[in-house]
Amino acid sequence: MRPFLISLYSCVIMLISSTASAIEEPSYNVVKSWDEPSVEIRDYDARILAVTKMGQGANAGFGVLAGYIFGGNETAQEIAMTAPVQRTMPAQASEEMAFVIPSEFAMDELPKPNDDRVAFREEPAYRAAAIRFSGWVSDKKAEQYWQTLSSFLASKGIQPLGDPTLNQYNPPWTPPFMRRNEIIVAVAY
Repeated sequence: MRPFLISLYSCVIMLISSTASAIEEPSYNVVKSWDEPSVEIRDYDARILAVTKMGQGANAGFGVLAGYIFGGNETAQEIAMTAPVQRTMPAQASEEMAFVIPSEFAMDELPKPNDDRVAFREEPAYRAAAIRFSGWVSDKKAEQYWQTLSSFLASKGIQPLGDPTLNQYNPPWTPPFMRRNEIIVAVAY
């Protein structure tokens, strides 16, 4: 019985991994990386974000954006889910959540949302620093990783530009040890 459970567990892990890797992510090139902590300097391509305010919590923000991509728009068009789900860091005055629009779309090709809480923003190409971590994310954990990244950048003489974002790449059923999370901030490098 035990070999069966190990095989079943392995199949589930492979299925989750293959599902997660099929989702489009923003395009970037790694400029420099360090192992401890796990930090990268990246050059991101331009992209379009679907954004909403999170006045009623993260789940409300996610539901608004998911409604749009799952057909809540003037043409009832479904738009592929991408990763990561991006949000402002917890406890900021104006919390916002964003989904990256698949790269196949231009701004003028996006169907109008049925929900006026969905807006779009074009982001130009930029350079950013990212620190990667796994597990479930709490406000405290996100803040700890931001402090680690901020201190690391200061030690390297790299200046953050603007506010950091919390980025989560996995569906909710992903086991904690397989979850990929990042704090990302634009930098002058």
